[in-house]
Amino acid sequence: MKQKIMTLVNRPFVRNVFIMASGTAAAQAVALALTPIITRLYGPEAYGLMGVFMAIIQTVAPVAALTYPLAIVLPERDMDAKRLMQLGIYIAVGLSLFSTMVIVVFDELIVQLFRIEAIEPFLLLIPLVILFSAFLQTQEQWLVRTHQFAVSAKAAFLQALVVQGGKAGIGVFYPIPAVLIVLTAMGNGVKALLMVLLKRKFRSDQDDELSAYRDLAQRFRDFPSYRAPQVLLNGVSQNIPVLLLSSFFGPASAGFYSLGRTVLSLPIQLIGKSAGDVFYPRVTEAKRNNENVARLIGKATLGLAAIGVIPFGIMIVLGPWLFSFVFGADWGVAGEYARWMSLWIFFIFINQPAINALPVLKAQGFFLKYSVVTVIIRTGAMLSGYALFADDVAAIASFSAAAALLSIGLIVMTLRIARRKEVN
Repeated sequence: MKQKIMTLVNRPFVRNVFIMASGTAAAQAVALALTPIITRLYGPEAYGLMGVFMAIIQTVAPVAALTYPLAIVLPERDMDAKRLMQLGIYIAVGLSLFSTMVIVVFDELIVQLFRIEAIEPFLLLIPLVILFSAFLQTQEQWLVRTHQFAVSAKAAFLQALVVQGGKAGIGVFYPIPAVLIVLTAMGNGVKALLMVLLKRKFRSDQDDELSAYRDLAQRFRDFPSYRAPQVLLNGVSQNIPVLLLSSFFGPASAGFYSLGRTVLSLPIQLIGKSAGDVFYPRVTEAKRNNENVARLIGKATLGLAAIGVIPFGIMIVLGPWLFSFVFGADWGVAGEYARWMSLWIFFIFINQPAINALPVLKAQGFFLKYSVVTVIIRTGAMLSGYALFADDVAAIASFSAAAALLSIGLIVMTLRIARRKEVN
């Protein structure tokens, strides 16, 4: 048994996941230690306003560079990967300038359309978030490509100290929503800067001919054509509950949902994302070497399922009590939300290998179609729960059940695509 454990630990995949997870664990430990202080300082309404702002930036930030950074792992030459990093930054600068003009010209229309009057003063932070996000994505994917997982781990920990520590420290004197919102907007920029300072330097004798960037943009055009719309739709489907809850039941409900999702996302950040980041270059290598990709996806998915049953099972049983005890008596409703959300987020936790395999399988067109269906069904389920029961918990339950079934379908379909590719 000892020999088997040592063999498992010494495997590069397991070792790299452990490195990534250890840094994320340290970051989440900081967040867990400070969140009970933050929730008591600010209260559900302030937390809800931050949640509404987060819903907006978590929708637009992933497409800040039209997902070109996700292709950085794929080229065989480092020179091409470096050009993809620069291409992503150039695109983000353009999108940031464009979003600034849109916000300035259509400010009132945007506020009325989405009913976000309370965060109107902070909308001009969005272009800044776009730049920060693109910078972070390019740095993250370069570190994944070059297997600098320890750098990512250190940056995650230090970011948590700066951002979460700032929320708690400043909140002692100024417990207002503006503090939460501004520090949230700065989060990606802080992490990206830390990665730049910590990473191993890269040098190349590349040229900057426009044709080289044009060729790469064309070669990986499936990312802006398919993955970017998919990521945008996924952001909409995951964050629409915050906007709907705020509109139907007030900012406090949005705060309950935001805290519930933050806590339930800890296993995803701790293990799921770490495993996904390590799995991406591994499945890329497996495809090049004609290995059994479907088997690789299946083993990784089952491994995550075995790990995820414990924390999400505990949340289903003890959610309301845990939230009241840890975050204060005002947050018991967030625990009720978390019970139902656990069904959905468990399957997000285990579908990371499938999602990371799709670009390698050239199946991003399928993923886009899946995301369109997902937005429609998830939103419809939540609206149905609200219409039938006029109850916030019922709306969350309907949304979560639909999202869980859709995630199961994604895993099954990805395995089928992988098997079909192997036959062909």
